[in-house]
Amino acid sequence: MTAIDAFDIVFFGGTGDLALRKLLPALYHQDQDGNLPAQGRIICLGRSPSDTAGYVEKAHAKAKEYLGSHYNENDWTKFASRIEYLKVDAHTEADFVALAETLNQFPGRERVFYLSTAPDFFAPIAKNLAAQGLNEGNSRVVLEKPLGHDLESSNKINDEVGEYFTEKQIYRIDHYLGKEPVLNLIALRFANTLLEPLWRREWIRDVQITVTEQVGVETRADFYDKTGALRDMVQNHLLQLLTIVAMEPPASIDADAVRDEKLKVLRALKPLSVDDVKTKVVRGQYRAGAVAGKPVIGYQDEPGVPAGSKAETFVALKAEIETWRWAGVPFFLRTGKRLSERLAQIVINFREAPTSIFGKNLGQPNRLVIELQPDESVRLYLLAKEPGNQTRLRQVYLDLDFKETFATRSPEAYERLLMDVIRGDLSLFVRRDEQQAAWRWVEPIIESWETSPEGPKTYTAGTWGPAASSALLSRDGLCWYEEA
Repeated sequence: MTAIDAFDIVFFGGTGDLALRKLLPALYHQDQDGNLPAQGRIICLGRSPSDTAGYVEKAHAKAKEYLGSHYNENDWTKFASRIEYLKVDAHTEADFVALAETLNQFPGRERVFYLSTAPDFFAPIAKNLAAQGLNEGNSRVVLEKPLGHDLESSNKINDEVGEYFTEKQIYRIDHYLGKEPVLNLIALRFANTLLEPLWRREWIRDVQITVTEQVGVETRADFYDKTGALRDMVQNHLLQLLTIVAMEPPASIDADAVRDEKLKVLRALKPLSVDDVKTKVVRGQYRAGAVAGKPVIGYQDEPGVPAGSKAETFVALKAEIETWRWAGVPFFLRTGKRLSERLAQIVINFREAPTSIFGKNLGQPNRLVIELQPDESVRLYLLAKEPGNQTRLRQVYLDLDFKETFATRSPEAYERLLMDVIRGDLSLFVRRDEQQAAWRWVEPIIESWETSPEGPKTYTAGTWGPAASSALLSRDGLCWYEEA
């Protein structure tokens, strides 16, 4: 872990929801825990005219709402003294002159430019930063997704930003990689000899990666209808989680050593043909139903959704990795909106014993469940004998409870990732060749859907998605975790 003396972090889109709801609270927590250097500024940028006092007042109101019981007035006052606000338009060169004057008050600091904006602004921001020499030295740029809507547009954005920042300066963020259970999965795999011999096709039957939401498109219909669940979730979040599960042990925890192994997994994904898309990929769209006991409208009736939209709000698919370690092991990925639960989890189902002396129908013998949300936990399920005179087996689990074991607050994903950017650690950020490999793998799905006359299968809001999702697994004699 690199020690730093001072930093300046600049949030483009500083008046937006992400900055106010996630980024500022993340830095507040790190300051509260004593992890931020004493010398450090948080410079928030927006297009609307305001002063620092007015912005801090707005940020304060949001902080009290989102921090909940972690809010402390004295801590906030101390933290807020770091915040400055500047009016900066991405296309106005004079605004960047003023930004440069502010930053050059403290030359030599670690500088982070966090682009919490639409991708259309990435290129002009990078160009205007470079025009003021702000891309030099210890400067880094953080890019929020989505980075394009296909491989070609993604390459265009990367080329434009790459004209002014080197690859070592570009941090493509995927907040799922900063979640504590994901980091613990890496530790469980590579720091313990218990699991490593079992982490292969001989002992693992299947892997299920699920990220679901109860909410609908809310106010994001214009963005979501052009994007859909495949681009929004599968191409980045779910495939990144898959690489963490499936990668070979890296030579070290060096950023490129880790990302080299992730890239190998993406390149080993079995390509999907047109026929494969029909049989191994399910797309769905929610219709009216009830979520958490409350009636909700269907996607087609959401404000801003065009009539007859074919945008998918649900995707389930079967992926296969063509390596010796994983040959024949199906990886099932699933994501969707307006589903039964808000959930993010990775389930590793181990194979059954070759023969059983305890009879049949014992259920899944062993599985490892890594839950990312709503709670963070790692559970290893085993079969054990029930107390009593008869030999009856029941599933029990060993639970890694972070709160009880470590007795400390579990940091949010953005806390870890922001601190990594400030320190200059690229390990948990996506390299360009990773991103390209992920786009190449999903592009046949996109192309197949665009040329198909069929639309997504509908599913009732508040369920687990289309029936075809369950059928996808049943063809392999399997079922989703909640159906077991």
